[in-house]
Amino acid sequence: MSLGFMGMIHFLAARQLRDARVVAVCSRDPKKLAGDWRDIRGNFGPRGEIMDLSAIKRYESLDRLLADPEIDLVDICNPTHLHPDTAIRALKAGKHVLVEKAIALDPKDADAMLDARSQAGKLLMVAHVLPFFPEFAYAAEAIRSGRWGRVLGAHFKRVISRPDWTAEIGDAQLTGGPAVDLHIHDTHFIGLLCGVPKRVFSSGVIDNGAVSYLNTQYLYGPNGPAVSCSSGALAQKGREFVHGYEIYLEKATLVYESGICPLTVLTADGKSEQPQLNGGGDPTAAFAAEIQAAVDGAAVGREPDLLSGRLARDALVLCHKECESVKTGEAVAV
Repeated sequence: MSLGFMGMIHFLAARQLRDARVVAVCSRDPKKLAGDWRDIRGNFGPRGEIMDLSAIKRYESLDRLLADPEIDLVDICNPTHLHPDTAIRALKAGKHVLVEKAIALDPKDADAMLDARSQAGKLLMVAHVLPFFPEFAYAAEAIRSGRWGRVLGAHFKRVISRPDWTAEIGDAQLTGGPAVDLHIHDTHFIGLLCGVPKRVFSSGVIDNGAVSYLNTQYLYGPNGPAVSCSSGALAQKGREFVHGYEIYLEKATLVYESGICPLTVLTADGKSEQPQLNGGGDPTAAFAAEIQAAVDGAAVGREPDLLSGRLARDALVLCHKECESVKTGEAVAV
């Protein structure tokens, strides 16, 4: 576990696990290893504070952490461009792996990680937290159960203002830019609900070579759903973050937009319902559920479908295809 913002969120979330605990952390920063996390902050949740790490092993070296026989699962939260090397080393050391999204920056590196998983006989799980948020978990369960029939159409939205807490999101060399680092939440969720489309067609905004905002149509063919998404870092500070969806099923419509419209189910008989959701008030609850799923998967040696490495790899490919479409002005085959 790397001790940046996401590492801190995972650390806090892991306190809620039922049958596992954090036994070690790894960082090259002696200040953070000493428990001074006051410089850590992000775009949600608490800011860092002084943490008591006296009961936890602290490693400056990844090799030393990987040599620890007490560790069964390594939770990788370092920057995206470091994910492949870290994950492959952990798998080769005989550890199960949970790695933060995005799985990698380059699909070829994602493929190498999946190959290392197969060779090691260990799990490679990718922490796409969105399906664990209550509104998205509800939508996923409703669609996958077929309760209201199949998806006919859907539109997804994920737009932020430019972060002032990190410059890395705009650096395509480190994060892939907003069209990967941010938008991959959407491509993962769309892949989970609808599968991989045949083609994508995107228009967007390019800043310093990186796609910072895009509108995409996911083209499934004549019998597929009509799905679209808008995502990126384009909004002004008065609206720092919004995400949501409108999902059109055969017998119901699901509507949600953060801060504006709570999850609402509209049915064919004209009724409207706002379902009761669990875990919405705690910003770390979804991460706790995500990490618990990884722990449960490691315990039985089976990859949870919501943390699928293959699905995460396909989500990364979609992001790259959409960026290609933005830059060429053409529909791109997937």
